[in-house]
Amino acid sequence: MSLMIRDFPENERPRERLISDGPESLANHELLAILLRTGTKDESVLQLANRLLNHFEGLRLLKDATIEEITSIKGIGTAKAVQILAAIELGRRISRLQYDERYVIRSPEDGAKYVMEDMRFLSQEHFVCLYLNTKNQVIHRKTVFIGSLNASIVHPREVFKEAIKRSAASIICAHNHPSGDPTPSREDIEVTKRLVECGRMIGIELLDHLIIGDRKFISLKEKGYV
Repeated sequence: MSLMIRDFPENERPRERLISDGPESLANHELLAILLRTGTKDESVLQLANRLLNHFEGLRLLKDATIEEITSIKGIGTAKAVQILAAIELGRRISRLQYDERYVIRSPEDGAKYVMEDMRFLSQEHFVCLYLNTKNQVIHRKTVFIGSLNASIVHPREVFKEAIKRSAASIICAHNHPSGDPTPSREDIEVTKRLVECGRMIGIELLDHLIIGDRKFISLKEKGYV
């Protein structure tokens, strides 16, 4: 018979502790246990939640897991997997609410904050462009290229075509380094200089090129390349 949360002493039940102490008081596996509701005949729901987290090495990989990957874990069927994926997607959408299409970028820190949570965990390099109006508000965001940065591949045409389409006044580019180290490479600098030159000719300024690491970034504007 599987153990449910109600089978535990009241002071050990995640649901009751959430009500009395708030959700922030619960560990990740306890929050997952509330979603899972039941364990298996061999383990409690808290043990199942712990095993799920250990399988994905924590929330970092779980947040991108597919339904097939989650249901491959013994004790987790489609219904449980769907609940987990729905909760993850809600959290993702809530985290984006503060960054609506009228987000204003006044500094490199503002730009990095806008893209950091989406980009710092990516396993491949993503080259992203933020298109701004005359008030420095973000009017559009587009991933222009995925893969190792190369001056011959990240073509200014693709970057500025979208800017013209959106009537953007300026652009901020950002790309991530999967290593977590945002130190610019020679290719990063070459791409930046090329985009700056094209922007001047077209009349759409490249305000900055941000390199995103793990909770840290480098502004090529601040480094003198823009």
